Amino acid sequence: MTRIDAKFAALKEQNKKGFVAYIMGGDPDYDKSLAVMKALPAAGVDVIELGVPFTDPMADGPTIQLAGQRALAGGMTLEKTLQMARDFRTEDTTTPIVLMGYYNPIYNRGVDKFLDDAVEAGIDGLIIVDLPPEEDDELCIPAQAKGINFIRLATPTTDDKRLPKVLQNTSGFVYYVSITGITGAAEANAATVAPEVARIKSQTDLPIIVGFGVKSPETAKSIAGIADGTVVGSAIVNQIAEGKSVEDIAAFVKSLADGAHAA
Repeated sequence: MTRIDAKFAALKEQNKKGFVAYIMGGDPDYDKSLAVMKALPAAGVDVIELGVPFTDPMADGPTIQLAGQRALAGGMTLEKTLQMARDFRTEDTTTPIVLMGYYNPIYNRGVDKFLDDAVEAGIDGLIIVDLPPEEDDELCIPAQAKGINFIRLATPTTDDKRLPKVLQNTSGFVYYVSITGITGAAEANAATVAPEVARIKSQTDLPIIVGFGVKSPETAKSIAGIADGTVVGSAIVNQIAEGKSVEDIAAFVKSLADGAHAA
């Protein structure tokens, strides 16, 4: 059982919804990014998604693209993102960390070396948005053999024919993308999302966590209410982009987490 499995099992036992927060590793610089990361668990974050900056982030909207550019300009790399996880783990050995990004930096590093380093750094899961199920032999299956969850995205365009393939080797949780398009775009709508979550739940026992378009405590509550939890990324990254203090960012994250946990 990974930290992710344990966390969602504990939440289920408490009849509580999960809150997942995304930050870009190294945005705006290493030290502040690590300070924000360390503040997330006390703000109520159940799972941390740690973004790996990449030059061609095709699934990300302007907010997260700019965060990646800031991180890259500051010298952030895949290795330094793993180091962030190591530094976080010196103080927190329980909060799950999911690396989210694209396959190219991992391929460039070498899958076996990357997975060994990820395990050593305390990474619990991967979301690699440009690796479809047809490529599971590349990373998904080797990752799971090392005890790392491979979390798949399902979207409004994942029809009944495609869904079983998407779920086939998924573990940890299913990330349901509430809108078509990129991160940070339209606001998620619980009434629209609810039947899609129910459809996916009929095919898997994994938790369904809904992201994209969740920007406020109210939306976090409404979306978590029809799923097993919610993810917020762009709204948090916006706070970082605006130069808010770590304390102010943590307070904003807490308001979102409180919304999700109230569902």
